[in-house]
Amino acid sequence: MKRKLEISELIFKIISYTLLTMFAICCLYPFIYTISASISGYEAVIYNQVILLPKDVQFKAFTSMFNDNMFWNSYTNTLFLTFYGTIWELVLSILGAYALSKKRLMFRKGFNFFLVFTMWFSAGTVPQYLNYLDTQKVFNTIGITDDKWLVVLAMGMAAMNIILLRNAFEGVPSEIEEAAIVDGATEMQVLWRVYIPMSKSIIATVSLFFALSRWNGYYWAKTMMENSFEHPLMVYIRNTLEIYQDSERSEGLIKDNAYAPDSMIYAMIICSIIPILIIYPFIQKYFAKGVNAGGVK
Repeated sequence: MKRKLEISELIFKIISYTLLTMFAICCLYPFIYTISASISGYEAVIYNQVILLPKDVQFKAFTSMFNDNMFWNSYTNTLFLTFYGTIWELVLSILGAYALSKKRLMFRKGFNFFLVFTMWFSAGTVPQYLNYLDTQKVFNTIGITDDKWLVVLAMGMAAMNIILLRNAFEGVPSEIEEAAIVDGATEMQVLWRVYIPMSKSIIATVSLFFALSRWNGYYWAKTMMENSFEHPLMVYIRNTLEIYQDSERSEGLIKDNAYAPDSMIYAMIICSIIPILIIYPFIQKYFAKGVNAGGVK
């Protein structure tokens, strides 16, 4: 038998559901508008006639985008940066977090302090830029001329994610590790067969953080990559937006006003978020559990 809600509980539920519904609508509206604007006619977009649903439906912006080789080249670059960048960052973070979780590590408190210190006080953009320039020179010296590897290798650390992994590793019972060592397991075997399987939720969560940062990466890719064929998707979308906003450079790009310039940008945005929309539902079930496991300490 269900308990009858008190007046205060009923009011709280009504307010909570109302606020959550409003928040969901605010989050969902930009996505719906983007889809509508991408398939609406030229005049409907230019004169701001699209409010929610599309008007004068056409798919010429998507057709033009699908025929744009540079768009798919930048898409491939983004996939490259996301895949290898996530693996590289995950490897470094897991190894660093595992070491910092061990009380037997010499100067452990000092290392943990300096790790947290980088979150409080950043060196700034200019020193970071100079550091990346020096790293780029080293890569060129050893024969690595593809600047995508610079973005992958030189940006492989995130203090917050290391702390989340370290806290999760500290929550693994020491008795399990001791039992594995008694059975003859090496340090790497303990990490691979004990700590990683018992920390799947936080590793999945951190992997999502890494992947999103690489997928949405713009500033350093724009700054460090001079070759336009190496630009990731976000840089290409931004460059395309600048071209369409410049009346002289955009003249002749769209024949017979087949679609509005903004429709092309919206079409690119939709295609750029599809992989994240596909991957996120599989990782979402680990998300809340992973953040709680890594942030409890």
